[in-house]
Amino acid sequence: MSHEKKVNADKGVIIDNLQAKVNESPFVLVIDYTGVTVPEFTGLRADLAAAGASCMVAKNTFMSKAIAAAGLPDISAHLKGQTAYVMGQSDVCAAAKVVNNFAKKSKKAPYKTGILDGAELTPDKIKALGDLPSREVLLATLLGTINGAGSALARVIQAYVDKQNGGAEETASAE
Repeated sequence: MSHEKKVNADKGVIIDNLQAKVNESPFVLVIDYTGVTVPEFTGLRADLAAAGASCMVAKNTFMSKAIAAAGLPDISAHLKGQTAYVMGQSDVCAAAKVVNNFAKKSKKAPYKTGILDGAELTPDKIKALGDLPSREVLLATLLGTINGAGSALARVIQAYVDKQNGGAEETASAE
């Protein structure tokens, strides 16, 4: 009898630890790792670590309970079979890009589902996040767009000033 209570207490500790990890991460990407070898999985984990994310395996029922306890969408229907969870505290796009590259090379680890900022994501949406350029490239593009608009505005203003000054000179020379 006491042994059963100990097992349940241990399960509670595991679920609490998983919930803490889920709460620390703005995203959870759920992948199917069927057929992924240990060396491949180790490589995936190393690449994710370089991108500021981690990949872990947990019992699906435990993760389902942890996600529910965190108040996130119910994705338990997708938590079947060999499932791994990608989480991180930085850029979801970088993590998705790593998984996309791994899936292209190995033809393994397709997405099952995901959660980003409390909203459920389809596999296609996660792939699209991974296809986005890096944060630095996006910021540089945005800055270039802002600078381009500012330069265009400055040219329009300068053309107007030149026209006004040119028109004033023509009026003065005609008198």
